[in-house]
Amino acid sequence: MNDATPFPTAPAARAHDAPTALAVDPVTLRRPRSAVSAGVGLAGMVVIVGWAVLCRHWSAAMALIGQPSALDRANGPAAALTGVALVGLVMALWSLAIDRVHRRPSTGLAEGRRRPWRAVWAISGTKLLGLYATWMLVAVGYMLCRWFWLPPWHFAMEVIATTAPVAVLLAVPWTLWHDRRLLDPRDGAWVFGRWILGREGADPQAIRAHLMAWLVKGFFGAFMLSILPASFATVINDAFYPAGNPAAFCNALIDACFLVDVSIGLVGYALTVRVLDAGIRSVQPRLDGWVAALICYPPFVLMGDGGPLDYHHGTASWFVWLQWHPVLVWAWGGWLVLLTALYALATVAFGPRFSNLTRRGTITHGVYRLTRHPAYVSKNLFWWSATLPFLAASGSWLDAVRNTAVLAAVSGVYWWRARTEEAHLLAEDADYRAYHAWAGAHAPVTRGLAWVVRVVVGK
Repeated sequence: MNDATPFPTAPAARAHDAPTALAVDPVTLRRPRSAVSAGVGLAGMVVIVGWAVLCRHWSAAMALIGQPSALDRANGPAAALTGVALVGLVMALWSLAIDRVHRRPSTGLAEGRRRPWRAVWAISGTKLLGLYATWMLVAVGYMLCRWFWLPPWHFAMEVIATTAPVAVLLAVPWTLWHDRRLLDPRDGAWVFGRWILGREGADPQAIRAHLMAWLVKGFFGAFMLSILPASFATVINDAFYPAGNPAAFCNALIDACFLVDVSIGLVGYALTVRVLDAGIRSVQPRLDGWVAALICYPPFVLMGDGGPLDYHHGTASWFVWLQWHPVLVWAWGGWLVLLTALYALATVAFGPRFSNLTRRGTITHGVYRLTRHPAYVSKNLFWWSATLPFLAASGSWLDAVRNTAVLAAVSGVYWWRARTEEAHLLAEDADYRAYHAWAGAHAPVTRGLAWVVRVVVGK
C-alpha cells in the first residue's frame, strides 16, 4: 500500500487545530481520554429509540393528549426526519450544556472575545462566496451523477432541494456569528472565496482540503439520508413479538440497531461545526483510503447482489440451517443481535462526530475499549454468522468454496480499509497515536486478533 497514489496532502494545521499530545505511561499505557463523552451519544440513542416507540403507538399517544389521529403508526419520511432532528438537537444541547465543548481550545473559538462587526464583514463575505460556490459544485455533482435521482437516493435529493434555500439564508448570520469569535476565521471556504476573486496567496492545498471535506459530506450524508426512511419504516412496522418465531424477533431487534446507527451517523454529517468541537480537521489524503471506503457503499459497492464480491450465491439464511433446534435459534439469533448492537454502539460512541474518511477527534470509550475497529469487526462477524457461506443450500460444494473465499476477500477489504484509516490518523493525530499504542497492549479483541496473526504467520 505504500506505493498507492496519494491525493494532495492537506495543509498544515493551524495552532488551534493541532491535536493535543497526550503522554503515554511507558509502564501502564493508560487509555487516553476520549474526544467525545459517553453521554452525548447515549442521549442521542435514547431519543431515537424513544421516538420510535412513540411512533409505533402514535394513535394511542395522540389520544392521551386529546388529539385523535387518523394514523395508527407514524411511519413516514416526515416522522423519520423529525426523529433525526430531535437526535441532533439533544446531542447539540448535551455537548454545549453538559460537556461544554465550546470552551475547548480545539474549537478555535476565542472565549469571551469578539471582533467588532466592521472587522469581519470582508472576511465573512469572502467566506460566504467560497461556501456558496462549494454548494454549487456539490449541486452540479448531484445533477451529473444519475444514481442520485434513482431510488432510494432521490429522497435525499428532495430533502436537500427543499432545505437548500433555508441553508443559504441561515449561512449569513451563522458565518458572521462564527467569524466574530474564531481566533482565525480564514478557513478553507475563505481561501476558496479569495481564489474565486482572483486574490493572490490562495493556498491550493487549503482549497483541496476544503473541497474534499465537502465531497465526504455531500456523498455520505446523501447516502445516510437516502436509507433513513426505509430503516425507520421497517422498525415502526416490525412485529417485535411474533408467536413462535424467534428469528423474526431477533431480526426486528437488528433492524432497531440499524436505525440507531443510521440516525446518529446522519447527525454526524450534519453537525460538522466548530462550536460543537465537531469540525472536520483533516480528510483522508490517500487514494487507496478513498477506494477502500467507496467500494463498500452504493453505487460503487462490490458486495451487492451480482457484484464481484457477492458471497450469497446458493446460500440460505442461518435460520434455515438451525430452525429444527429452538435453543440454537435463540442462541444464534441473540449472537447476531449482539453483533449488530456492537456495530451500532460504535457509531453511538462518536456522538455528533461520526464520519467516514475524516479526522474529527479520537474516540477511546465504549466499544473502542475492545478494539480499534469495533464496527468492522462486528460487521464482518455478523456476515459470517448470518450467511454461513460454507453451507450451500444449492447442494454445490463449489458454491460453498466460492462463497467462503469471496467473503474472506470482503473481510480483507475491511482490513485494508482499517489500515488506511490508521495510516491517516497515525500521521496526523497525537491523540490517536496514544490510543493506538494503548489498544495494542490492552484492548482484548485487538490483542486477540494480533495473537491469531502471530500464530498463523508464525512470528
